Amino acid sequence: MRFIVGQVADATAVFLVKGEDAYDLSAKFPEVGQDLSALVADPALMESISAATDLGPAVPVDDITPALPIARPPTIICLGLNYVEHIKEGGYDIPDYPALFMRSTNSMMAAGAPMVRPSCSEKLDYEAELMLIIGEGGRHISEEDALKHVFGYTVFNDGSVRDYQRKTHQWTPGKNFDQTGGIGPYVVTPDELPEGAKGLKIESRVGSEVLQSSNTSNMIWSAAQTIATISEYTTLESGDMIALGTPPGVGHAKKPNPRWLKPGEVIEIEIEGIGICANPIVDEADMAPRQVAE
Repeated sequence: MRFIVGQVADATAVFLVKGEDAYDLSAKFPEVGQDLSALVADPALMESISAATDLGPAVPVDDITPALPIARPPTIICLGLNYVEHIKEGGYDIPDYPALFMRSTNSMMAAGAPMVRPSCSEKLDYEAELMLIIGEGGRHISEEDALKHVFGYTVFNDGSVRDYQRKTHQWTPGKNFDQTGGIGPYVVTPDELPEGAKGLKIESRVGSEVLQSSNTSNMIWSAAQTIATISEYTTLESGDMIALGTPPGVGHAKKPNPRWLKPGEVIEIEIEGIGICANPIVDEADMAPRQVAE
């Protein structure tokens, strides 16, 4: 199944997407709520939706303004250095354990929303990434069982402010500026994709300029290996999001000059079989202060 969370006529709902049409699951099944949290946590509710023959009237997908798939995910964990050529272009040694870091909810925004270049830096970079959403949580999950814990896959742009990322050995500042992590708009369940979402073309673009182009088969740590590794040290919860690293071609490594994102551009991240996450770049000075969700 393919889902999109978004707004139509100022109401946020969960929609089931079939081709160019979308069906309002929140209206048909009130227990679904306004994001994917309930569906992710309740396999029985997913079964009810799958078995339903009447989903109500359809609306065009293009009429939906995307929102975050999960408004307040329990944890957002990101994997760095997961493609060999990206490791080399960054000047790092190939690690024998994943480079893991976390992102805050304030750093995330929906597909279509502005990606904000902060007033303190012009070094806003892009990173095309596959992201998974945990369904059933757990601790000490084996690699063999790990994919059973995946609810779905989506597209992520791990926008990075590189000079702040390099200020310390910990990457937290550069990876957590407000509204730098674009996500969505679609969440696709595993049955619609190859096992572990392997073998999918992954690309970033600005207009006709292709910035990154690779394949998810080139990841060092697969989705299953990543879930198993993370669950060694923490209990994964329903709704957790895990980003699986970016391929080569990021802006800071471009030669002879770095290629930073600039206001007025639109950055697109596309993953085969999942969709395109597009976000316009804006300067922080041109943005109204963001309201924190209650």
